[in-house]
Formats: sequence, structure tokens, C-alpha cells
Amino acid sequence: MIARALTIAGSDPSGGAGIQADLKTFTVFRVYGMSAITALTAQNTRGVSGIVTVEPGFVRQQIDVVAADVGVDAAKTGMLATRGIIVAVADALRAHRIERLVVDPVMAAQTGAALLEADARDALRATLIPLALIVTPNTIEAEALLDAPVRTLADMRTAARALVAAGARTALVKGGHLAGGDAVDVFFDGTEVRELGSPRIDTPNTHGTGCILSAAITAGLAQGLGVWEAVVRAKRFVTAAVAGALALGSGSGPANPLAWLEVEEVGEVDS
Repeated sequence: MIARALTIAGSDPSGGAGIQADLKTFTVFRVYGMSAITALTAQNTRGVSGIVTVEPGFVRQQIDVVAADVGVDAAKTGMLATRGIIVAVADALRAHRIERLVVDPVMAAQTGAALLEADARDALRATLIPLALIVTPNTIEAEALLDAPVRTLADMRTAARALVAAGARTALVKGGHLAGGDAVDVFFDGTEVRELGSPRIDTPNTHGTGCILSAAITAGLAQGLGVWEAVVRAKRFVTAAVAGALALGSGSGPANPLAWLEVEEVGEVDS
């Protein structure tokens, strides 16, 4: 049977982030993708100009009907927007016993627009992170979740440990926002801290990288990979997607999930 993955996130009509980017990523990895939409956004490569959130009960209904009928091998969360949606999503995940869960704690768009209401942060920490098989914040999101600075590699190691202490089974703190050197992410599984580095690519076209990284991890988990194996493959995938980014629009263009297919064709990585 084909692996099945569910994204619970907001819609990006420009196609670079959110559920659109997640579904592209699932497809590239030959995983059957499904979605529960939490919010509609009006956005493009220049920024977010409008947001309409979905009523929490209807978000829950979307998850319920998919899980009860098609089934879910792994799921990820992205933009959840409000406290009510977070609580509804957490309840649904528990009810359907979806344990292969990737929590991407989306708080702001790349342009700075807020995608999570101020009163929702505590709910994210208290109700959703303890359900996560892996949580994948960037350094800015890790700072907000932990109320502590995350500005160096040492801070990232401390943050990854703190997120596991907060209930997540594993954590990946992404270092792309730190200046200079390679792009290094820090992974902690409760026992061992590991680092994943890749050359920093000089491009403004990085829209959606957080979404597609977490979606790639979700695809791996749905296919039965262990967490570390899924993270390693996802890191290679997002590096390829940034290297092959698309100069679309007049702002920050999207990373390109389809670049992974070219990597596969030359036999550089396993599918």
C-alpha cells in the first residue's frame, strides 16, 4: 500500500509554502498526500496581505473524515494560527492515535507577517509539542517557544535539549537564520546531539523551505524510516530544493521540490 501523509496547515495561493508546498513534497517522494486546511492566506513572493482562519470544529472535521476513511501513516502541522485550532488539532491527533507527528511551529512568514496569534503560543507548547515525534523550529521560533536566546550553535544544542524536555520525543533546531558558515541544524533524540551541515547557498529564493523540510521528514516517517534517517534525507532534499530554487515573482521566490527528481536521476541519493 502507498504511504499516506497528512498536512494540517494554511494555504499559500502562490504555491511556495503551506499545504501546496507540502503536497508537492509528498508527491516527489511518492507518498499519497492529504490536507486539512487551517487558514486561507492572500500571499505571494512579496508577503502576506490577508488571512482568514478556519473554524476549529471544521479543522477537526477535516482530520476526522480523512483519518477514519483513508488512514494516516504520518502527519505534520504547519500554520495553525489560533489557540482554538491548536486545541482542536491536538484532540484529533490523540483521538486517531496519530503518533508519527512532525510539528513545524510556524509563527511568522519569511517576510515577518504573524501567522500565529499571540495567545496561541502557550497552547502550542502545552498541547501540541508533547504529541510530536519531532519538532522542527528555526532559531527564531525556538527562541519564542523557550523564552531564551538561540543565536549560536551552542544555543541551538541547548534549545534542542529543552524542546525534548518539554515533551517532544526528538527535536531539530534549524540554523539557516544564523549568519556565516555552513547551514547547520541540530538534532537531539533524548540521548545524543547530532549536527547536520550543508554549504550555505547564496540565493534570495528560499520561500517555503521550512514547510518542505518538515514535509520531507513526514514523508520519510510515513514510509517507515526512522526519525534520524528521515531527517538526513530531508536535509539533502531541502539543500537540493534551495540550490534549484525558482526565481519567480518579484520577492523571495520558492525553493523547488522538483529539484530532488534531478538529484535522484543522477544517482546521488537513494529515493
